[in-house]
Amino acid sequence: MAPPTNRPLFRRIFSWYLFPIFGSIVWVGTLLGLLIDWIVAGSPHYPSMDSEGQTVAYISDIAAEFLKPLFIAGASVTSVCFILSLFGARWLRHRGRIIPNTSLAQRVFSFVAITGAIVGGVGLILLSIFDTKRHKTTHRVFLTVFCAGVLVSALGTVLEYWRLEHHHRWSRALKWSFWTKAVFFVVELGLAIAFGVLLHEQKNNAGAIVEWVTALVFTGYLLSFIFDLLPGAKSHTGEFKDVEKLRPQSAHY
Repeated sequence: MAPPTNRPLFRRIFSWYLFPIFGSIVWVGTLLGLLIDWIVAGSPHYPSMDSEGQTVAYISDIAAEFLKPLFIAGASVTSVCFILSLFGARWLRHRGRIIPNTSLAQRVFSFVAITGAIVGGVGLILLSIFDTKRHKTTHRVFLTVFCAGVLVSALGTVLEYWRLEHHHRWSRALKWSFWTKAVFFVVELGLAIAFGVLLHEQKNNAGAIVEWVTALVFTGYLLSFIFDLLPGAKSHTGEFKDVEKLRPQSAHY
């Protein structure tokens, strides 16, 4: 099939890979804004901090103060971009613009990943609204929802890419993407468990540090979708439908 000669204007301007890029920039910018504000203010001890011995603020401690609108905006944009990144991969595979799914199990894993992203995204937005200073219990509930949603989404994605890579072992990009996401999932799971234990044991300084690290690792996971979505920027509908015929020419993909 020959590629179309004239693409619609929106196809020339818009591409799905822009969502993980934009979402990552917004998320890192939000985190840096909160951290810089806290440092410039002299690393104050906020009312929401659990003990006088806590010297490192949680993200939520800073976000419950003056920069709460920034956190809500940043969390909302990041959540939407995260969800659309996974939806974009599903759509491009369905349209045959990137290597398509080859089994029902892969599609099920994809929908699990999207559902987890929606749950996690909603949790992130709500935890930014119900801050830890005024709604501590509710905030922690939505923090748990966010972490669980992201982990379920990551697990679904890893399983989908595991099966994809199994059916397309010639694709180095799929192999790279699978292992990258698998590593991120294991690291995020370990950090989430460590964070929960430290929070329960009220080891707040260590817990706060782990929370900041976890948030930054999430950025790397979101960025990993750029390489999955990038081929869809130039491909046309159905180009990868009969992917085995493309194998000799596309071994690098």
